[in-house]
Amino acid sequence: MHFNFSDLKPIERYKLLSSTITPRPIAWVSTVSETGERNAAPFSFFNVFGEEPPVVGFSINDRTPGDRKDTGRNVRATGEFVVNLVDEDRLQAMNVTATEYGPGIDEFSASGLTSTPSLSIGAPRIVESPVSFECKLMRIVELGPYRSLILGLVQVMHIRDDLLIDPERFYVDTEKMRIVGRMQGNGYIISDDIFDVARLLP
Repeated sequence: MHFNFSDLKPIERYKLLSSTITPRPIAWVSTVSETGERNAAPFSFFNVFGEEPPVVGFSINDRTPGDRKDTGRNVRATGEFVVNLVDEDRLQAMNVTATEYGPGIDEFSASGLTSTPSLSIGAPRIVESPVSFECKLMRIVELGPYRSLILGLVQVMHIRDDLLIDPERFYVDTEKMRIVGRMQGNGYIISDDIFDVARLLP
């Protein structure tokens, strides 16, 4: 069977894309508004795109054209954000921050999360997250009337000390992080079933 995407509605394309391109890492994005209001929200259309320069990106699907979510408004206003990763122990708190709260609701307070100042930007990071990336806005790519891709330049990375095998060689204990990935719908997966496959020589 095949699907011609030009014949499908956006929601039908979303169902096919989000249920097959899995698992997807989750960008748990923390921002601050121009008036100092904190915000945290998860986005599963997310990945890393380069190391020189170091770029991460996530995609926001707005409610309607012109009715931007708090994260998008804050990033556009301040040019800063933090991408925090979600581990198994933070799954429920992440789910709380996924709630469609209105502007002015502090997701840190609603979810019981702890914020702490970043080192290079004004947006706070999530203390409980095992890994956080402080980012400055690189550019925003408008993908359509509802969706935009936000690309950020990583300034500083924070990682919990016990997740480093050898800091001097930059070896991370990836399996120990137990990072949560998004599947389809309300499905999630823990990335701890890791195995090696040796590359073949030509």
